Amino acid sequence: MDSAQASLWTGKDGEGGALKIAIISDTHDNYSAVDSAVEILRERKITTVIHCGDICDSETVWLFQGLTVHFVFGNCDYDRHSLRQAIHGIGETLHEPFGHLELDGTKLAFVHGDDASLLRSLEHSGHFDFVFHGHTHVAREHRCGTTRVINPGALQRVRTKTFAILDLPSSDVETMVVG
Repeated sequence: MDSAQASLWTGKDGEGGALKIAIISDTHDNYSAVDSAVEILRERKITTVIHCGDICDSETVWLFQGLTVHFVFGNCDYDRHSLRQAIHGIGETLHEPFGHLELDGTKLAFVHGDDASLLRSLEHSGHFDFVFHGHTHVAREHRCGTTRVINPGALQRVRTKTFAILDLPSSDVETMVVG
């Protein structure tokens, strides 16, 4: 893994106390599900989002306006030019081919997951507390050494639409179901 290939952002979200971030993947143009997820985030005052790819169209990007969002592309993100323009248009960040952040002392990496070699490299690197990915549309978690590897599920092409919320101080991960 060449860290020069990915962007690094270090920051703190919210005011004072608890820092929580959302991890979303595989939205596939499901505007209704994205709107519902964003509403949950706003109600819970969560303003930082990691999107693990398969955004699919620029209209989906605009639904995240007003939040701090870190995007990566997925295998279904065909019109990358329009997606780049939309991400730039809302003032947010695109990481390629994967992203990594340090938030509140917690090291995070995120990737879509269709490149199995890259995903394995991130999991086994020992550099991250968490590695997030999508692609399979199946919410799951496992450990690779001290790294927790988490797929938050998907907001499209699944019976139960889910995303995850990570509480950074406690490392608790909550799965959220979107109706």
